[in-house]
Amino acid sequence: MTPETRYGLGPLGRRLLAAFILVALSSVIVLTLAALIGTARGLTAGEDVQREAVATAAASAAGDAYRKSGGWAGADLTRALDIAAVAGGAVVVRDATGASIGAPTGMQGGGMGGGARGGITAPVVVDGVTVGSVRLGFGAQASSAAQSIAWTWIIIAAVASLLVAIAVSWFVSGRIARPLVRLSNVARSFAAGDRSARAAAEDTAAPGELGDLARAFDATADDVVRAEQTRQRMAADVAHELRTPLAALQAGLEELRDGLVEPDVGRLKALHAQSVRLGRVVDDLAALSAAQTATLSLLRARVDLGALVADAVAAAQPSLEAAGLRLSTELEPGVVVVGDADRLHQAVGNLLGNAARYCRSGDEVNVAVRATGSEAVVTVADTGPGIDPADLAHVFDRLWRGSADRDIAGSGIGLAVVREIIHAHGGQVAVTSDGKSGATFTISLPAERDAGR
Repeated sequence: MTPETRYGLGPLGRRLLAAFILVALSSVIVLTLAALIGTARGLTAGEDVQREAVATAAASAAGDAYRKSGGWAGADLTRALDIAAVAGGAVVVRDATGASIGAPTGMQGGGMGGGARGGITAPVVVDGVTVGSVRLGFGAQASSAAQSIAWTWIIIAAVASLLVAIAVSWFVSGRIARPLVRLSNVARSFAAGDRSARAAAEDTAAPGELGDLARAFDATADDVVRAEQTRQRMAADVAHELRTPLAALQAGLEELRDGLVEPDVGRLKALHAQSVRLGRVVDDLAALSAAQTATLSLLRARVDLGALVADAVAAAQPSLEAAGLRLSTELEPGVVVVGDADRLHQAVGNLLGNAARYCRSGDEVNVAVRATGSEAVVTVADTGPGIDPADLAHVFDRLWRGSADRDIAGSGIGLAVVREIIHAHGGQVAVTSDGKSGATFTISLPAERDAGR
């Protein structure tokens, strides 16, 4: 295990753990101080209330003694003194002039001294007349023992809470950091060339954002692998497409150069056909590049989609008829979009050219334009051999051709161009087919009232 991943956490996990522990420690300290201060004040307030009650009771007892003796002379203050003694205090009884009646009694060493936490004075009232006062003095707080016990348990609870918080922080940090550490290692392996590297099953099955991240990584990795495979396969196909006309051109020109054949019209026509085929592949590649940057070069204007599709159909009609196809149209008038007329014409033309290339003689091609809610829809449907359902997901991929189309001329770029153009207009293009009875290509574009959003 590397230093970056010791304890199974990694740098992020250790920072999270430190942050969690800091928050827990701060919370425990604040709560502990609050509990200690609150407990001390609560016990002190309770003791003060109790002492005031004792002073009042002692004053009442002294008043009873005054009433019985008819004055302070000869008054029996034993009961008042006993009340103070039971509470742990010393009592001094004074007459109305403030003179003491007897010596302080009840506390050893004169609890009225400076060690006491203040005295409490209560008036002695007899028949509504204040005849004197009782002052109680107390030594050390009686609540100190209870306070010591309370503080001990508060500190124990604080330590226990801190330990639990550290354990939970470790667990939560690990739950967050370990999947990220594993995923970063998988990403490094994938970047290093291991195309089989994928997130662990436990990470992809995890709930929340971590599971989403792992699944997104796997999906991205699958797309990269699929794109590489498609690029490798189609690079071979494009090389084949280029090699065949180049070889034919080279052979024909060498024959002409060496005087093996006469430069008659037929020979020159054959060489010209090969150059046209070569130029078509190069044009398709250029068209794909242009379509990928179409967003930057669209010349937008209001376009009557029905009229545009009618022009595209008229331009493609000779090739459709040459392929022996029957053509029908259903063009709803007044369907307006905002877009680049030339690019949209190119997209529809590519779909029609695709139909001319892959349909059989006698098949039918139907082109329709209609408005559906906030969308303008163009469909190009044919009754040709259809598309293998397994290939539908890749029909619009760049440089992709189905395995059943290897013997048909073409570079497999036209439909990728269609997708790029339609996406640049904020629309969608889709294809449906059961693999037996034709295919239907559907272009959906924002109608004029939505195109400016």
